[in-house]
Amino acid sequence: MPLDTAKVLLQVQKKDAAPKYRGLIGTCMTVAREEGVGALWKGLGPGLQRQVIYGGLRIGLYDPVKSFCTSVAGGDSFGVKVAAGLLSGAIGITIASPTDLVKVRMQSQGKQAAGVPKKYPSAVSAYSIIIKQEGLGALWTGLGPNIARNALINAAELASYDQIKQSLLETGFFQDNAYCHMASSLGAGFVAVCVGSPVDVVKSRMMGAAPGVYSSMLDAFVQTAKKDGVMAFYNGFGPNFARLGSWNVVMFMTLEQVKQRVFGAGQA
Repeated sequence: MPLDTAKVLLQVQKKDAAPKYRGLIGTCMTVAREEGVGALWKGLGPGLQRQVIYGGLRIGLYDPVKSFCTSVAGGDSFGVKVAAGLLSGAIGITIASPTDLVKVRMQSQGKQAAGVPKKYPSAVSAYSIIIKQEGLGALWTGLGPNIARNALINAAELASYDQIKQSLLETGFFQDNAYCHMASSLGAGFVAVCVGSPVDVVKSRMMGAAPGVYSSMLDAFVQTAKKDGVMAFYNGFGPNFARLGSWNVVMFMTLEQVKQRVFGAGQA
């Protein structure tokens, strides 16, 4: 969670001569110094809700969607894997998007002045406050870039993991074991961050901004590029890869073990 909090703060930070947050370690230290160590776990509640809903759907839907795409396309190509990843990721995040919005809002709250209460003291109150002040539909603010981000990352993760693992096994130097799974997981995480960072930054900025700041996903892209430069789309790349790479290793290695033991299969 601290890695995710650092990533979000770096992504929503505007270009400045003296930026408040600098890098993964610097951001974590600044948050801990100003708000306390516990603030690094801001948004833990909605973060867990997001993982249960989105994580379960995107992984659970991938194989059946891939089977469907394979039957339609008449073969199991890399394009089929990408399509399956895009579809399962888009479906999952459409349902889980409100949890993502609340997580970003809670994480992007900075240190409050003395005597000023936090706008979102808890996940439950955050949902209620957003609905009362902005309407039910506001919970899906930033849905466009969120779908784009998660569909791209899901496709990049699952399809590239599948492809990297297959390529490693074909070299003859790897067997279908933990070493192969770890290498494939890290490779998939790197590809996913490279592909998904621009829309991830825009998603975080749209979700964390006040109503009316961005009129659309395209407007958020244009404003970010004009005001902060093209490289702003890769703000938080370090903590993003640290978070996603480590998550991929845990997720794919666990998934491989479950599939081998429960289904007797060694395929991702």
